[in-house]
Amino acid sequence: IYIKRIIDIIGSSFILICLSPFFIILAILIKISSKGPILFKQTRVGIHRKEFDMYKFRSMVMSDIGEDSRKRQMVEFMTGDNGPNNDKIVSKGRVTRIGSFIRKFSIDELPQLWNVIRGDMSLVGPRPSLPYEAEHYSNWHFTRLEIKPGCTGLWQVSKRYSRSYNDSVILDIYYVQNISVWLDIQILLKTVPAVLFGGRI
Repeated sequence: IYIKRIIDIIGSSFILICLSPFFIILAILIKISSKGPILFKQTRVGIHRKEFDMYKFRSMVMSDIGEDSRKRQMVEFMTGDNGPNNDKIVSKGRVTRIGSFIRKFSIDELPQLWNVIRGDMSLVGPRPSLPYEAEHYSNWHFTRLEIKPGCTGLWQVSKRYSRSYNDSVILDIYYVQNISVWLDIQILLKTVPAVLFGGRI
């Protein structure tokens, strides 16, 4: 666990420093693309069910339109047997032009590296759930909250869009029960091509 934390801090700090010039350019593009803040803050459920604020680059216009429909689709996905038509459930009408690009390559997720440095998240771990998702968990789902959530994880690099929700939770639980530095390295190596080729994590 201590080695994992050291890797998290060093890895996240290195990436943030290297990409800082790119972040400045991206911040300007986001600001001129639509009204609203550069960063988007969202409450997520972390280790031991503790909530924290997770950060992303804003990729959508500031509006609640379509949010209720998206939540309803997500709950149906969680309680059903199949994936949501091999696509991520999102209010597509709210995505900005620059947002579409940064979402395709998971660039919007990069501010989560700050969450890693703060100790809310790890580079690798289970997906951080939204509070309303956790409210619909079955008892066995909570196993995935026994460790810190991650920026990437086993289910993110395992063609998640073609899997049911329970399949994705099983992958997260497998990771929880088999956590190791070597497994983290394998997942991180698989994450790189997924991001570069627009697979989105």
